[in-house]
Amino acid sequence: MSSNRNHKLSLGLGVLSSYTKTANGVEGKTPNGNFQVTFYSPSVVRFSVGPQDTWRAFSYAVVQQPQPVEFDLTDSDKQLVLSTTQFRLVISKSPVRFRCETTGGELINEDDPGLGTQWIGEQLTTYKKLQPGERFVGLGEKNGPLDKRGRGYVNWNTDAYGYGPDTDPLYCTIPFYIGIHGHHVYGLFLDNSHKTHFNFGASNDRFASFSADAGEMNYYFIQGKSTREILNHYTWLTGRMPLPPLWSVGYQQCRYSYYPDKEVIAIAENFHQRDFPGDAIVLDIHYMDAYKIFTWDKKHFPDPKGMIDRLKSMGFEVVVMCDPGIKIEEGYPAYESGKKEDIFVKYPDGGLYSGQVWPGWCHFPDFTNPKARAWWARQFSEYVNLGVEGFWNDMNEIATWGNTLPELMEFDFEGEKTTTREGRNVFGMMMSRSTYEGTKALLGNKRPFNLTRSGYAGIQRYAAVWTGDNVAYDAHMMAGVRLLNSMGLSGLAFTGYDIGGFVGNADEKLFARWMAIGTFSPFYRGHSMINSRDSEPWSYGERVEEISRNYMKLRYRLLPYIYSLFYEASQNGIPLNRSLAIDYPFDQKIYDGKYHNQYLFGHALLVIPAESNKDLVKTYLPEGNWFDFYTDKPFSGSQEMVAEAPIEVLPVFVRGSSILPMRPNAGRNSADTGDTLELHVYAGNTTNQFDFYEDDGRTFDYEKGAYALRKIEFDPAARTLTIRPQEGTYSSPYRSLRVFFHGFEALLSLTLNSRAVSIERSRYQFLNPISNFDPINTQPDAPHISSLASVLVPYETQNMVFHW
Repeated sequence: MSSNRNHKLSLGLGVLSSYTKTANGVEGKTPNGNFQVTFYSPSVVRFSVGPQDTWRAFSYAVVQQPQPVEFDLTDSDKQLVLSTTQFRLVISKSPVRFRCETTGGELINEDDPGLGTQWIGEQLTTYKKLQPGERFVGLGEKNGPLDKRGRGYVNWNTDAYGYGPDTDPLYCTIPFYIGIHGHHVYGLFLDNSHKTHFNFGASNDRFASFSADAGEMNYYFIQGKSTREILNHYTWLTGRMPLPPLWSVGYQQCRYSYYPDKEVIAIAENFHQRDFPGDAIVLDIHYMDAYKIFTWDKKHFPDPKGMIDRLKSMGFEVVVMCDPGIKIEEGYPAYESGKKEDIFVKYPDGGLYSGQVWPGWCHFPDFTNPKARAWWARQFSEYVNLGVEGFWNDMNEIATWGNTLPELMEFDFEGEKTTTREGRNVFGMMMSRSTYEGTKALLGNKRPFNLTRSGYAGIQRYAAVWTGDNVAYDAHMMAGVRLLNSMGLSGLAFTGYDIGGFVGNADEKLFARWMAIGTFSPFYRGHSMINSRDSEPWSYGERVEEISRNYMKLRYRLLPYIYSLFYEASQNGIPLNRSLAIDYPFDQKIYDGKYHNQYLFGHALLVIPAESNKDLVKTYLPEGNWFDFYTDKPFSGSQEMVAEAPIEVLPVFVRGSSILPMRPNAGRNSADTGDTLELHVYAGNTTNQFDFYEDDGRTFDYEKGAYALRKIEFDPAARTLTIRPQEGTYSSPYRSLRVFFHGFEALLSLTLNSRAVSIERSRYQFLNPISNFDPINTQPDAPHISSLASVLVPYETQNMVFHW
């Protein structure tokens, strides 16, 4: 008994025995374990801690190698200090603990002094001391409030059908969060694809911790002066999204499922007949023969090429569902070739794993094996030959009936061999990678659209991510907003939810509100499940049809702004849906439960999500000056207020000094640009710059310089709006430019390149009036701007300077 009492249940790094300086950091030894510190940049450092002697160099998430970093190493009796130009790392010697400070010595993040990193058997946990008032945001697709303080989460990709607003885990694992305290922000990324656990002060007041059930304690500390800077560094480390095809940013109509082909065509015709813009029709599993991937149901889709050609002639692309399960069926080409080429996941004894899903009993490709990825890529040739350019990776957690994968299944892991315990969380990402790389090669110079439900850190390099099988009620609609904001804080810029809810039946007001909120989301798709009511934008009665048309047309008018935001995300990782923790991390009001659903859509638009049963919503305007988007009514910032939220109008505000490029008309689809560009400029006291980006929206020619990038600068002190000369060789479709000046009530004269231009004033509205369906009461007029100043000039590629 006494010997058991003296036996330590957990071990951690003890007293430093020795260390060695390396080119990018230090390696150290203690009696219980070892550590390695590696600077990847002056702002990013990797920590490897544990009982082992060597550390894995391979990662599916990280795309960077350590860069040459100049750092100073100071050795004293009690500590080592490693200093870069951006921060310093203090390593105490007895016991070994890590502390990150500013260059001036202010604390950013530190190990719990008594715990540090501990291991119990295979499980390793790092304990970080909680700082006063510390908040935690991000962690990817995680439910709950904006500030995760006091909560715990598990990363274990799960088929979470009909999940609730507090369900955890969900479909995606992004083990990266941002800590905020005092006036400091930092990032922590745990790169371990085993099941991981994050505790942000849940059930304790001492520490925040992150742990992995096995593998290495391998994490990155990211220093930055702002949340924006942290996201820039994190997406430098894990990669950034490629530019999507423009059509994929438009509206996509989906249902489980549209069939036969005549119904698919009828849906597309309805868009045109009812004056709705749209870009894609999505085919769920019923297009397949008995749900078998890479097949077509010959009864319901006898001529898929003819159907796809017809849709393309109407301006619609087609997105097809792609499930990973390959049905075990003699004579089924995918099964026969997969078995022949030995690409399926196996048990340790060599037997093929079989799981039951839509087609029946299936085998599953091992996407961590390059051979399996190459096989998967070849299977898409028929889809591409038919004209398909959009691909939807689903059921890739891996989802099977029973939802319990055997943990001893073996995965190749690029030749490093592992089990389900490490392979499960990356399966969806590697499937998405296989689909993206394969279809990109097959499409030649065209960009594929690739969507996934499951993923791991770095998934942004390969696919957009949607939030899975959501449910049709208000709390779930709000949870979806927070999920997208959280994913944006974790490097995912192209995200979305099923508008109207996948599970259940939305009522009229819920669908109308969801359609309005979804207008201000990166991925814009309506979707509903089998045996539920029709859920197209015209399916909820005339009033909701008009509300939906208003917001869908607004979405298309905003495409010049939205596509430019995607360009920004591809350059620096800043998402489209921007939690207020990006621009206002130290404003305590933004974490209040009354306001934590609010977000900025890009730099300009503050979206106030409101439940469908609320006509008034509590609103917080952060510092600065703001305008009501629809009326130009001015508001001062740093104030709480109540905004009107009738079902026809979602509250949206515009930040002062904003620059908002739009097109005057929605058009039929994203390619229907017209030849006039609108530029909306809002009065403010701060300078602002917007990168307006264009290209052909379909090919990779932009990588060869075929793009048009123009920096637009607003300087209120100089009273100028400057459109810099075009960079790139792309010929813009815009021939005219109309600039609208919001909040410039005293604007009497204006010059362009020192030549006077004529100012017009007119009524302006972003939404059309809703018809009066009430025979007794009068329908209020649509919100509008009574008198808005504008100028119309030729759109020139050279420098354009407006002065007032």
